[in-house]
Amino acid sequence: MSSISSILSDTTTTTTATNISSILAAATGSSTTGIDVDAAVTAALYADRATERIWQAEQTTLASQTTALTAIQTATAALSTDIDSLNSLTGALAARTVTSSDSSAVTATAAAGTVAGDHTVIVNSLAATGAWYSDLATSATTTLPASSFTITTKAGASATITVGNGVDTLTDVAASINKQNLGVTATVVTDSTGARLAIISSTSGSTGDFSITSAGTTGTSWSSSSLTSAETLGDGSFTLTVGDSTTTISTSKGETLDELASDINGKNLGITASVVSDTNGSHLSLASSDGSSTFTISEPAFGYSQAVVGANASLTVDGIPISSASNTVTGAINGVTLHLLSATAGTDLSIASDTSQISTLINKFVTDYNTAIGLVNDQFTYSSSTSSQGVLASDPTVRALQMSLMQALNYVYTPSTGTTTVSTLSSLGISTGTDGTLTVDSTTLNDKLTNNASDVQIFFQGASLNGFANSASTALDVYTDAGTGAFTVDLSSIASTYDSLTDQINDFEDNYIANQSTILTAMYSKAEIALQQLPTEMDQIKTELGTNSSNS
Repeated sequence: MSSISSILSDTTTTTTATNISSILAAATGSSTTGIDVDAAVTAALYADRATERIWQAEQTTLASQTTALTAIQTATAALSTDIDSLNSLTGALAARTVTSSDSSAVTATAAAGTVAGDHTVIVNSLAATGAWYSDLATSATTTLPASSFTITTKAGASATITVGNGVDTLTDVAASINKQNLGVTATVVTDSTGARLAIISSTSGSTGDFSITSAGTTGTSWSSSSLTSAETLGDGSFTLTVGDSTTTISTSKGETLDELASDINGKNLGITASVVSDTNGSHLSLASSDGSSTFTISEPAFGYSQAVVGANASLTVDGIPISSASNTVTGAINGVTLHLLSATAGTDLSIASDTSQISTLINKFVTDYNTAIGLVNDQFTYSSSTSSQGVLASDPTVRALQMSLMQALNYVYTPSTGTTTVSTLSSLGISTGTDGTLTVDSTTLNDKLTNNASDVQIFFQGASLNGFANSASTALDVYTDAGTGAFTVDLSSIASTYDSLTDQINDFEDNYIANQSTILTAMYSKAEIALQQLPTEMDQIKTELGTNSSNS
């Protein structure tokens, strides 16, 4: 019994009641297994945590409020973006389309806000890009005869390209030209007949045109570079000038030097052509027939022909003559870019509002409005399953937002002068349901966009960005402003309260529950040890009592 007395005396350090019934049951031989210390402590602390559970329930509500308010904030921000687009001078309401009566000849694009109207474009000729090409060579890597030529641009820049001494092939010549930064680009073009050099201006129009000239070689004799016995000539041409007479000599692919010499001699130019062979191969030799008369030879097998003369496009727009270095013409119609594709006797262009873009934006506005008002309305809808409204039913920000959203729909545009066919949302076929959501009558909306596009734009934007969109945007800015908006303030307040409760819970756990857990664990552990000793002590008592035969 001394153990029982000890147990009872040790319980004075806690406010939790000792389970006397269990102790007595053990003392009288009950089949109890003793005390489950962990369960006993947990049960005692559960009661102590009653206040803490209230705080945690408040946090759960705050978390739900944050989730709901964030969803409303996101939906309202999307709606606000739509409204800003409706109020933009470069947005969908200002978008323009251009319809061409002959899209194979002229197409066009118009910048936002371009004045609607009709225009006529006549294209006399397209802009052209200057281009030259060389005579054929066997391949891009065939060694070319020594020569030189000069490229001169319309701006007066020029460069002389010398063939030989490292610039020996078409590939070398192309690289040499491209290093000159003359505003032309040289490439080697190869086909089934051989290779030739193509030189094209980097810019179209007459100012991008350029010329290629060669001084040629003048004297009483001339020799070509050598060809091996296996090599033949390619397609090409060169000129021979004797006195005032110039003759073009043409070569064809596969022709031999002997055949070329025979061709020259057959023209009786006063020049004798022969083929001379040496250790380097064979070469064409030309000499004055009388030994004293001079002649001039252009660069044989490497002459140049002009493929395209750089020229400006010639057109008239609404009767006004226009010259353009490019087939993409700007400035002829304010805000419009013309794309010339072919000559035409007349193409009509019609500039109008882009009804497709406007319709898409208005329908997006309606969809996003319905999302926002739907989320707000949900907070004030009674749920039979929870027997309550939404978690934000008592939030003044949400209540005020509901009123602001619905009041924004009441906007009426009144022109300072004249009349308008669009003064309210209902004029556009946008109606409000009993639940505050919007519905679009697409037939009415498309009719207004097609026939009264300017009235639609002025309804949303007003005479100076002071229409429906500005009115609605001002109302929503109170909520959506990132720094001082009601959403920011409300969410910050909820977060602050949540954090404060977290601090209270942590303090309660650290300063009370932890200490109480230590006390209870120690108390119940002592009781458990004592109870485990009771059967032995009871046996000892019975033994002592058994030696006394007195009924007392």
